[in-house]
Amino acid sequence: MVDFIQNTLDGIFIGSSYALLAIGFTLIFGVMRRLNLSYGPSIMLGVFAGTLLYIQLNAGLLVVGLATVVGAVLAGLYVERICFWAVRRGAALASMVSSFAIWMQLEEAVTIVFPDRTYPFPPLADFTLKLGPFWVRGEHLIMFICASLLTILLHLLLYRTRFGLAIRAVSENPTAAKFMGINTGLVVMFAFALASVIGGVAGYLIASTDQQVTPLFGLWATFKGLIAMTLGGMGSIPGAIAGGLLLGVIEAQSVWYLGTEYRDLVAYAVLFAFLVFRPGGLFAQKSAMQSRLAARRV
Repeated sequence: MVDFIQNTLDGIFIGSSYALLAIGFTLIFGVMRRLNLSYGPSIMLGVFAGTLLYIQLNAGLLVVGLATVVGAVLAGLYVERICFWAVRRGAALASMVSSFAIWMQLEEAVTIVFPDRTYPFPPLADFTLKLGPFWVRGEHLIMFICASLLTILLHLLLYRTRFGLAIRAVSENPTAAKFMGINTGLVVMFAFALASVIGGVAGYLIASTDQQVTPLFGLWATFKGLIAMTLGGMGSIPGAIAGGLLLGVIEAQSVWYLGTEYRDLVAYAVLFAFLVFRPGGLFAQKSAMQSRLAARRV
């Protein structure tokens, strides 16, 4: 029982970073109803910007973190201008395919500039806490605290500010929001920037916990964010949080009881089960059922 609780704690701490990735995907999908496949590679670009300063200038944690976030934001805005602003709103498939092309472009650019397999990243913390029979790694605790604070700030931004009201209005009905005088293009751009900030923080926390980064980070971040978002419910921020935590716990338990090689296999199996039996995820089942009923009527 102690092992099960310890694994659950570890999964929640790690899952907090997955939740941040899922929130970034959810923000973009919720505002535009489009899937940004370049979100993970955009974060990767920010992480490599931070590690470049660390390698070349021996920069500290604050400078590396700032460079990671700024790099992710610039890459995210580049994706928004190329794949979403330049493609008309009704062409969801075209924008998704173009974001996949930009994914390949960003990954190839990073591979050319950073030809080695792995690069060091400065550690966030180096201590361990003992709480009774349980152990908590310092970097995991800091990751969980940062993710919690960022989630609270995001909630306040979305539900306590005029900008948050504009985002929710564009997400609900972009045409009506435009007639009400909201600059939908500007709101979408700022939503991309906000999602990139969240992704940059998540990338920094994950890389500093692993103390290394590879050119495959973009692929990894994309898979983890998409799986967590789907488990929680596409378009739901509470669902993104729950999906990320659930994914972390599933991975932690599968590693302990089955082995590291089964971690991703179990996660994909759970994802498949959700898609078959609960396609709306944990928090968006009602909207999924409404869409299914509407399709049947047509």
